[in-house]
Amino acid sequence: MEIQENISLRPYNTFGIDVKAKYLTSVDRVEQLENLKEKFPDERILFLGEGSNVLFLNDFDGIVVRNEIKGIQVVQQTDEYEIWDIAGGEHWHDVVELSVKQNLSGIENLALIPGKAGTAPVQNIGAYGREIKDVLISCEAFDLTNGRYRVFSNEECQFGYRDSLFKRPENKNRYFIYRIRLRLIPNGTPETGYRALQQYFTENHIDKPSIKDVFDAVVHIRRSKLPDPAEIGNAGSFFKNPVVDAGKFKALISAYPSMAYYKISDDSYKIPAAWLIDNAGWKGYREGDAGVHHKQALVLVNYGRATGRDIYRLSQKIIDDIKEKYGLELEREVQIIGRY
Repeated sequence: MEIQENISLRPYNTFGIDVKAKYLTSVDRVEQLENLKEKFPDERILFLGEGSNVLFLNDFDGIVVRNEIKGIQVVQQTDEYEIWDIAGGEHWHDVVELSVKQNLSGIENLALIPGKAGTAPVQNIGAYGREIKDVLISCEAFDLTNGRYRVFSNEECQFGYRDSLFKRPENKNRYFIYRIRLRLIPNGTPETGYRALQQYFTENHIDKPSIKDVFDAVVHIRRSKLPDPAEIGNAGSFFKNPVVDAGKFKALISAYPSMAYYKISDDSYKIPAAWLIDNAGWKGYREGDAGVHHKQALVLVNYGRATGRDIYRLSQKIIDDIKEKYGLELEREVQIIGRY
């Protein structure tokens, strides 16, 4: 296992923030973590997948560990379901694409979400009406605090909206997830209720969307709205969509009849953060090299030389403005590394 010192992390985070790590390494076998902990017992450790959901504010004074463990295995196959074991270092979209090619339903709505399979449960990734918690059976992790291996059931992961046990402050970079187990459905009925999907199917004259149709729709929508990190630095959706109760929803829809929303239950509504930010006039805003994307207000971008602090400062201005205008407190979806 090669360990590099004083390495720029710019190539390893999709915002393209030029900070340095004291040490950088990658693992292709989970056993390598045991040796790492023995060799550097007092160093801080940061697990990094594809760096697609992080914003670095400072240099990282510790070890950055990249997950390169590969492998996909079908462990059980019946007429009703298939169970897959997926190594944490697998590129997530590749997993989704493979499942769609085999006409397996469950994760087609999660196409083109950047990152690796091992980070999917941490964030409880979700899009267009589906979340990873809907299909995850369990995940296997190495505990850096005691050097033990542990299996977490779906319930033990304590999933919430873009949240999990692994994301809690006391557990950050404690558990290295090296394998996840998913339950996928052959010829299953895809989730098509999301408004953007319905619009796509109507425009393309698709009456009964297949699993592949949903996958194609998600890929098309995301590519039309979200900038490519290879062309302009970003981490996708920067903010969570706020969830409000019926009372707050009625007040908002009365004041803003054109407001977009997604009904979760009779007393729970999700308000797209993109609509709030756009309606408040932030779409296309630029401050130096930090900005809000001109096509998707939910995405903050680095036009080239923005620092992590520049991006963070802009995000705080947006949070303050949305709270003043709508009485809603936006939460950052992106993981903040360092101090402002």
